[in-house]
Amino acid sequence: MRMDDMLRLHYAPDNASLCVRLALEETALNYETVLVDRSKKAQKSQGFLAMNPNGLIPVLETPEGPMFETGAILLWLSEQSGGLMPAPGHPGRAHALQWLIWLSNTLHPAARMLFYPDQYSDSDAEAFRRITRQRLTGQLDLLENARHAAWIDADAPSVQGCYLAPMLRWLALYGGPTDWFVLDRWPRLQAFAKRIEQRNAARRSATAEGLGPTPFSNPTPCHPPEGSAT
Repeated sequence: MRMDDMLRLHYAPDNASLCVRLALEETALNYETVLVDRSKKAQKSQGFLAMNPNGLIPVLETPEGPMFETGAILLWLSEQSGGLMPAPGHPGRAHALQWLIWLSNTLHPAARMLFYPDQYSDSDAEAFRRITRQRLTGQLDLLENARHAAWIDADAPSVQGCYLAPMLRWLALYGGPTDWFVLDRWPRLQAFAKRIEQRNAARRSATAEGLGPTPFSNPTPCHPPEGSAT
């Protein structure tokens, strides 16, 4: 992809598109944003469904056509930018892929179950959330103690970090009672959150979406300049 090609990120504030915005801000790739108005269920509109038949945010319009699935978009961006992830053949590539897929297939779905229990179970919502919180606690424990996850402790940005940071924010703010989630229980993840939010890319993203000065380590509700987070 040429550096002057323009990408278009279809986003809503404080949604999964934030992971993609963070990655875009860490690259030299040109992009613009297109607001998806969740208050009007624009993600279910005919035009949006033509790009993502799942009706979920984000979509990234590329020279190769529109892309959906956060993990896939992040992987594609790492390949286009030549950074944010070890290149094919690099000895760190296998574990980087492992954690990107784990975030996409394990942690993110569990978080969605906490936020939208009615989409996953017809049982009592709070009972379902209680079980899901236990699952998420175990997953965060696993990540806190993970080997071969140098990206958690690195100063350099990564697509895995761009994916994880917003999820730590959401777990602190959304999905019913949040007193179960105290980030300093996981000091490695807390240090990661403090480090990434000091990056210029994160500061620009936080300003654009109204996330406040400590969006990942000590988040406050979103006050976006446009659109709605829910």
